[in-house]
Amino acid sequence: MRKKKKRQIFENIEVIDAGAKGKTVGKAPDGRVIFMTNTVPGDIVDIQTTKKRKSYFEGTAINFKSFSDKRTEPECIHFGVCGGCKWQHMGYEHQLFYKQKEVENNLKRIGHLDLPEIDPILGAKKQYFYRNKMEFSFSDSRWLTLKEIQSDIQITDKNALGFHIPGMWDKILDVKKCHLQADPSNAIRLETKDFALKNDISFFNPRNQFGMLRTLMIRTTSTGEVMVLVQFFEDDETKRNLLMDHLQSHFSEITALLYVINPKQNDTIYDQEIICHAGRDHIFEEMEGLQFKITAKSFYQTNSEQAYELYKITRKFAGLTGKELVYDLYTGTGTIAQFVAKKAKKVVGIESVPEAIKDAKANAENNKIDNVDFFVGDMKNVFNQDFITKNGVPDVIITDPPRDGMHKDVVQRILNIAPKKIVYVSCNSATQARDLELMKEVYKVVRVQPVDMFPQTHHVENIVLLEKI
Repeated sequence: MRKKKKRQIFENIEVIDAGAKGKTVGKAPDGRVIFMTNTVPGDIVDIQTTKKRKSYFEGTAINFKSFSDKRTEPECIHFGVCGGCKWQHMGYEHQLFYKQKEVENNLKRIGHLDLPEIDPILGAKKQYFYRNKMEFSFSDSRWLTLKEIQSDIQITDKNALGFHIPGMWDKILDVKKCHLQADPSNAIRLETKDFALKNDISFFNPRNQFGMLRTLMIRTTSTGEVMVLVQFFEDDETKRNLLMDHLQSHFSEITALLYVINPKQNDTIYDQEIICHAGRDHIFEEMEGLQFKITAKSFYQTNSEQAYELYKITRKFAGLTGKELVYDLYTGTGTIAQFVAKKAKKVVGIESVPEAIKDAKANAENNKIDNVDFFVGDMKNVFNQDFITKNGVPDVIITDPPRDGMHKDVVQRILNIAPKKIVYVSCNSATQARDLELMKEVYKVVRVQPVDMFPQTHHVENIVLLEKI
């Protein structure tokens, strides 16, 4: 029988920093780093280790000797169980400090870059209720608290509609109130659950793959439009219509009421047919007079207000005069491309998702923007010399890749083209730093502007302006 490793306890450990992925940092007596999940810099704690590695430990605080002055009371009753807002117990000004520090550390340590003075991080005006898209999961076997498990009372209410417990794909936390998306989000979620229970509409069992209700997606816009999409695993037309009709009559705010019948093992909807039950099959977001059509499958920045700030900085960094050919790599639904188009001679957007390009073209037509072209395909394949020959050599490249950053072939293509300016927008400053290091012989970093898109989390967006040396 395999012997269980004994967990160590370290006493009176000072939490000295906040590290990657929302974890905090302390030092063990032997000098090794300890990564923690439930502390704030400035706390003095006793730590019980959960993992031991050659150069570090992972652990959890089991006793607090003194509390940091950086602490604040979390707003959400689910804090500490739900994995969504890990920094709710840290004052917002301190969250911004550690986000800025992470950006600077990544650019220096990973990118080995010579940096100008980094602009102060742009904080969000709304620290709660800022998301425009939320996805909730149904389960007939919800997450039980330790108190419930140890209780003698028989648990009968096992249905849940909420979030996956971190690291547990089949356990769902039943959410009473979420502080991420403004009303009517909470009301719609709670009413959906309540109506399903009263009308015997079964919740999904993720382990054994049965049950009707699978996921609930709610999207909102700054103009007051609301999209609700219910994903069903099994279909019962009578019960489905009963629920959908109830949501339609109960919430007049719903602009687009949609559903999906998805019997496959995973709950991604990108390969599924979206069916419109009532209203439109899309909603509209607005920004500086531009309208952006958002479908169930569309990518759109999930913090609308901060997205506007992000795009304004991107446009400012590009420094367009109206004479430039701009390439917008990883254009998504073409929001940045259209946002900068009135300041450019022409904008060319490239994106790998066909539905996104379809939305981008429709949005451009709707907005009467005729100096943008959009192309679909894998970036490293489409963005080649033939493409440059046909569409022209760009004066400015704006790139906003996914978290993994840019493929090395894409970086090399940019270096071969050598535009005067590059504006690199990133949701992961570590992979951004890696890419920038590959370009530092040709480009210098002129401006760095972190932007906080996700308060109460460790995530931070960063914009870098590069100019040709």
